[in-house]
Amino acid sequence: MRLGLPLALATTLLVLTGCSTPPPGEARIDVDTPELRLAKDRAGVEPCPEVAADPVDGGLPDVTLPCFGGGPDVALSGLRGPMVVNLWASWCGPCRQEMPVLQDFHERYGDEVPILGVDWQDAQTAGAMDLVADSGVTYPLLADPQNLLEGAGPFRSIGLPTTAYVAADGTVTLVAGEIESLDELRDEVRDRLGVAL
Repeated sequence: MRLGLPLALATTLLVLTGCSTPPPGEARIDVDTPELRLAKDRAGVEPCPEVAADPVDGGLPDVTLPCFGGGPDVALSGLRGPMVVNLWASWCGPCRQEMPVLQDFHERYGDEVPILGVDWQDAQTAGAMDLVADSGVTYPLLADPQNLLEGAGPFRSIGLPTTAYVAADGTVTLVAGEIESLDELRDEVRDRLGVAL
């Protein structure tokens, strides 16, 4: 019996058809769909910031993230403060609790210390945008569904929620855990960024 040739052909066919599927880790989650753009617009979420600065030692990682719900990508390493960057996800209970606190801070002090949210490792884009609308968030939002931040720069390990306090020189202090009140966030901004509000 000559099984070698059919077996070789079957193996070749499997190899060739297997090449059309992306390798692990390359799946893409679209955070800029017409539906997300419409939901972002209805929620009144502000545009993502434009960035032009160079990376600094001790700053945010050299990672570029898409604007959640459409807009220009943002190179994190170019952000300068004083600024508060908050990592959250729709599946994170404490994040849901603190988002209204961040929005309150944004409404009162956003001109002095902007807030930037990052929807981190969240495949449920529609649910995340629903949470944005439900919590009244209007500060700019990025998305990191591919988990580009973990292990990058100061984000050696991430537990949610995590807040990065970005100083004027671009250096960063990370704090893990829920921000429970406006007073707590004001105190953190004073202590970590030197800005009294």
